[in-house]
Amino acid sequence: MAQQESINVLVVEDDAAARANIAAILTGAGMVVDQAEDGRIGLHRAGSSGHDVIILDRMLPHLTGIDIVTRLRVAGVGAPVLMLSALGRSEHRVEGLESGVDDYLAKPFEPDELVARVRALWRRASRTTHDPVLLFGDLECHVKARTAFRQGRHLALSPKEFELFRYLMDHAGEVVTREMLLRQVWKLSFDPQTNVVDVNVGRLRRKLEEGFDGPVLETVWGTGYRLIAAGRQASGSPGG
Repeated sequence: MAQQESINVLVVEDDAAARANIAAILTGAGMVVDQAEDGRIGLHRAGSSGHDVIILDRMLPHLTGIDIVTRLRVAGVGAPVLMLSALGRSEHRVEGLESGVDDYLAKPFEPDELVARVRALWRRASRTTHDPVLLFGDLECHVKARTAFRQGRHLALSPKEFELFRYLMDHAGEVVTREMLLRQVWKLSFDPQTNVVDVNVGRLRRKLEEGFDGPVLETVWGTGYRLIAAGRQASGSPGG
């Protein structure tokens, strides 16, 4: 019997026990499972990691499953989505399907049905390779197209600014140091004692923030830089 190709599945579910149960069912069926515990993390991973199938709980912290799939479809992420929900009425199913969900499975469900639904979505999915999209707050980074957007508005970045933006998006919400940027973006294993990082971060910040409400790139004094979701200021770290 031929070995079945592995299916890469992202499970976005805030209930830890339910998430572990779904992961166990899918891994038991030979699938590779990535997990996220809330809507914001789920959106970021769904856009960036090239999953074959995405399973979304409908009710999630920060962003609902409907919010996530709507954002993914607007951003051009075409991975098939299976939505799980205790809300099984027809109007809830219609809302999910109209938002871009490919299939809808009401809780509770049988393990065999979950596996069958995921495999069916995987079989029906287009073999077209989609452009991975990094999503954070109102920012989008289209990796293969090398384009950047904020609130759907295209940002004209230079090649180096795009590399810097992509690295920050890969580490969105985390502090990245000047040394990390020199090593990963400029491919330098030493500090050339220039202000090349500061100059490029300043240029990128202007393009990310001019004409928009709220900062998204902050300076963490004495440490480095961090992308933040618009409207959120990290505690103890003044913007700059």
